[in-house]
Amino acid sequence: MLARVYSCAVLGLEGVLIEVEVDYGSGLPGITVVGLPDTAVQESRERVRAAIKNAGLSFPNRKRLIVNLAPADIRKEGPAYDLPIAIGILITTGQIPAQAVDNTLIVGELSLDGSVRHIPGLLPMAALAREEGFKSICVPECDAKEAALIPNLDTLAIKNLAQLYAHLTGRVNIPPHESTTQDELPYLPPQTDFQEVKGQEHVKRALEVAAAGNHNVLMIGPPGAGKTLLARALPGIMPRMTIDESLSVTRIYSIVDQLPSDTPLIQRRPFRSPHHTISHAGLVGGGTWPQPGEISLAHRGVLFLDEFPEFGRRVLEVLRQPLEDRRVTISRAQGSLTFPANFMLVAAMNPCPCGYYGDPVRECSCSSSSITRYQKQISGPLLDRIDIHVDVPRVDYEKLSSNRLGEPSANVQARVEAARSMQRERFKGTDLTTNADMHPKDIRLHCQLDADGKSLLKSAMKQLHLSARSYHRVLKLSRTITDLAGEEEITSLHLAEALQYQPREDNWI
Repeated sequence: MLARVYSCAVLGLEGVLIEVEVDYGSGLPGITVVGLPDTAVQESRERVRAAIKNAGLSFPNRKRLIVNLAPADIRKEGPAYDLPIAIGILITTGQIPAQAVDNTLIVGELSLDGSVRHIPGLLPMAALAREEGFKSICVPECDAKEAALIPNLDTLAIKNLAQLYAHLTGRVNIPPHESTTQDELPYLPPQTDFQEVKGQEHVKRALEVAAAGNHNVLMIGPPGAGKTLLARALPGIMPRMTIDESLSVTRIYSIVDQLPSDTPLIQRRPFRSPHHTISHAGLVGGGTWPQPGEISLAHRGVLFLDEFPEFGRRVLEVLRQPLEDRRVTISRAQGSLTFPANFMLVAAMNPCPCGYYGDPVRECSCSSSSITRYQKQISGPLLDRIDIHVDVPRVDYEKLSSNRLGEPSANVQARVEAARSMQRERFKGTDLTTNADMHPKDIRLHCQLDADGKSLLKSAMKQLHLSARSYHRVLKLSRTITDLAGEEEITSLHLAEALQYQPREDNWI
């Protein structure tokens, strides 16, 4: 008897339907798995054999079983096929009726005792099950909360093979796991609040502008000035994620198996801070079978690169295309995969190797050549893609010792939310979401200047030697500052503040 059970593979960020066919034929007893399986799938033969026996069920020791994973041109990785293979064997030997698995997708790793273990990538698998018209999905009990995020799909939490066997034979009924919505999850306060940051009011304002328009930021200052603390507080003033944003971020973390077991849905905006020794594949993604990198794990959140010039030049240069396109495409001989990378880049650096170039208190001990080498680690085209450049000076003793708290993140977040609301209304019906996403055509439509503004920008172009990209960057920043003020028309005051965030020549040799 030929048995067919449906399972799922994950290719990039999407699920792919896999048909598990099980049949028996003549030949030496054993299990043969075909369909481009990797080592983990090949090893499922022994896990399935032991799990069926230890579940108190009958394994056909005297038959030669053939397991085909179709389509055969997609590589099958990981142990997620253990459970569907075991169910296929039980169907082909007549222990489970074939119609019992109709409209059901099954995934899960088996232990030798028959219990079902966690597998990564459940969210895209459940999404595929709903898209393909399945009524239910059988998943490990520990992953049921994650799969239940997909509506209009019954999620069956499976503890062990014996329990699923009893359900499919009608002896017991496994009720669908209750779905969890974003509204039912508790609100998570920011991990670092702006009110705990002493001083640096102008830097806080720059970060508020950045959060309102999703602009990239570069902070320059001596060691210990608070650059890292400010960066860690930034996600707390960004707008709360929508359910679609949360699901897209959760999908990425599910695939790379970094989703906390007690967190079925990621609500906080990601904050990724890779070390400067990271490889370019670790940053943008890669591998023989490409996996998302840090820029995709920072999707809809913040990618913080501390000690910016210490990163390898090649590593930094691979950021240029994702910063423009908001996605990254990784090509291999087997094909290409595209991962989302809509992140806010926040970089921090010292002005020189010792960190005190231009500092009013401590004298810089670096030579001109060493400062030049240090600063040239960051190319001009990459700097040109950073909208906001802001100095972070040392904080005075009086401010550090004061018990007075600053403005809380919740207040700043409310202003940012209001500005983002204006942008959503402005870009309704387009693929744009924030001011930073605007193209030249959109800038022409939404960033009109009055006569004073045009005169000011013309003078700034000459004095600051702004490039065409810098010109557009200033206009986008002006639009965001105007939105924060709750106004429609860009004035020369808004434009003047945007010009303050351009690179200062005294920071660079």
